[in-house]
Amino acid sequence: MNATIAVLAGDGIGQEIVPEAVKVLQAIGERFGHRFECRNALIGGCAVDATGLPLPPETLSLAKQSQAVLLGAVGGPRWEGLDYAKRPERALLGIREALGLYANLRPAKLYGPLVDASTLKREVVEGLDILVVRELTGGIYFGKPKGIEKTATGERGINTEVYTTEEIRRIAIVAFEAARKRRRRVTSVDKANVLESSELWRRVVIEVGTSYPDVELSHMYVDNCAMQLVRAPTQFDVIVTTNMFGDILSDEAAMLTGSIGMLPSASLGGTIGLYEPIHGSAPDIAGKNIANPIATIASVGMMLSYTFTLHMEAQRIEQAIVKTLDQGARTKDIFSAGTNLVGTKEMGDLVLANMMKSP
Repeated sequence: MNATIAVLAGDGIGQEIVPEAVKVLQAIGERFGHRFECRNALIGGCAVDATGLPLPPETLSLAKQSQAVLLGAVGGPRWEGLDYAKRPERALLGIREALGLYANLRPAKLYGPLVDASTLKREVVEGLDILVVRELTGGIYFGKPKGIEKTATGERGINTEVYTTEEIRRIAIVAFEAARKRRRRVTSVDKANVLESSELWRRVVIEVGTSYPDVELSHMYVDNCAMQLVRAPTQFDVIVTTNMFGDILSDEAAMLTGSIGMLPSASLGGTIGLYEPIHGSAPDIAGKNIANPIATIASVGMMLSYTFTLHMEAQRIEQAIVKTLDQGARTKDIFSAGTNLVGTKEMGDLVLANMMKSP
């Protein structure tokens, strides 16, 4: 198989973690007879510095001509003073919208060797395996009117939460289909007691659920869900929710696994999938060879599975990650007494070596 991958390392630690994931991807290609042509482009703050735009036309054109996109991270304090439209984070919203990526899949799975790295007790978190399905192109991040306007006494900030029946229906279908391949439970998270948009959300999800009688559907307010993720996280199988709620809850779920540096994601919906770790650019540790590349490497695994249906190859990456953790290798974010502290590049090398050793 031949495929072109748009590689957008972005800012901060993105420049360090993405090369480790590409290294693993290329090794998979060599071992299994695939050819992955990885083409680099600018996105985020580095793109602003070079072109004045967070998402240059050349980058978007490359993404549209590729079979998949691998993204690192964008943003940092040095760009916070820019006009809102030119901030690095706008590139994420722009590329998702341009590629029609309305479904963000964020698995939060606790690897056995990291049970004690979680801030929760072993008996609370052991066996954690949640899939957060986040709607990605609607809601308050995209709704209009929006902006900051002058008032008689100062200023007023405006954002608008908007969802249509079709936007809700299509993300609900993604969640129910995913649940059928897992433990057949969907929890729809909203705020239907106070938000009309959530009232519609709940109604449409219930309607979609009637087509999936084999999947158990429950509903939960977002504040209760935030609490339940800490109190009893293993009760969840698939969580489906809005753009903003999913953004927040998936980061909370990430910390249950020991570190936000462990969680990959897949953004789907159009013909081109985008794969990225859920963490940010972490400028405070950028360039120090201490960032955890596992989430980015695991994102490559999701790419192989979801875009290319190379499930065996994806499983090899998963097995290599588990073996590396079993051997005691830890980056700083998951390090504990009795384990072996390694850097970004060293962790990537170890995962690669274990993958190449597997039969």
